[in-house]
Amino acid sequence: MDSALFLELVDCFKDKYSVSLICKCMGVARATYYRWRKKDFTKTELEEKVVAICEQLKFRVGYRTVTGLLKNDGLQVDPKTVQRIMQKYNTQCRIKPKRAKKMKGESHLVVPNLLEQNFNASAPNQKWVTDITYLPFGESMLYLSTILDLYNNEVIAYKVSGTQNAQLVLDTLKLACQKRNTAGTIIHSDQGAQYTSRAFQVTTRENGIITSMSRKGNCFDNAVIESFHSSLKSEEFYPLAGVRLTNAIVQQKVEDYMYYYNYIRPFQKLNCHSPIEYRTMAA
Repeated sequence: MDSALFLELVDCFKDKYSVSLICKCMGVARATYYRWRKKDFTKTELEEKVVAICEQLKFRVGYRTVTGLLKNDGLQVDPKTVQRIMQKYNTQCRIKPKRAKKMKGESHLVVPNLLEQNFNASAPNQKWVTDITYLPFGESMLYLSTILDLYNNEVIAYKVSGTQNAQLVLDTLKLACQKRNTAGTIIHSDQGAQYTSRAFQVTTRENGIITSMSRKGNCFDNAVIESFHSSLKSEEFYPLAGVRLTNAIVQQKVEDYMYYYNYIRPFQKLNCHSPIEYRTMAA
């Protein structure tokens, strides 16, 4: 029995029932009740900070990330202490574990795997990764095409469409190329028909972009973008399982998540800064 919750329950019903009767019904000794009554349940300053961080990030991060954010604010706290606080106030990460998946695609103009699972980049626009994912949450199936910069994991372009075709990835690519120097940029994808299409290969060459592709059926070769799409679904849509959404709401939720991901969501690999914040600090 949670002591704070029991005290609230007693306060709610003590005008109608005696404390002895409430304790008896709930299986709590009267002595225990009075001991709890004397206890101070006020949150400490650290507890307030931890709970505030978890609520601000919608319970999407674990205790290690919270510890890193506290460190950024000048607070050196043992990760186990943060974990205990999150458990005490039920503010742990509420996202389902991600499952690995395999992507299939027909080959047309297949190119070598230049990335070879090296997902590190020392500057913006060195390495991009891209993929398409299904959004089966609205009135009809929607498809999300995303391009992510491996320098800071920033989403630099995305498009939502009701059709999964080459035009979807071309529109996404054009957005990514706007106001960016893409000469020598590597863009990595799977072997989906959209990426092996002649139109995509020609457009990338026209922008000085070098294409790279995963081995067929190997999702780990494009793990970063796979993980991003998995996070978007786990954090934004799976908690709403069973709720009927319109296509307009699905698109709005994608837009909201992209803003949250780029401007707010902290990453341990970025010293617990958001992608935009990290890029701005490094500039």
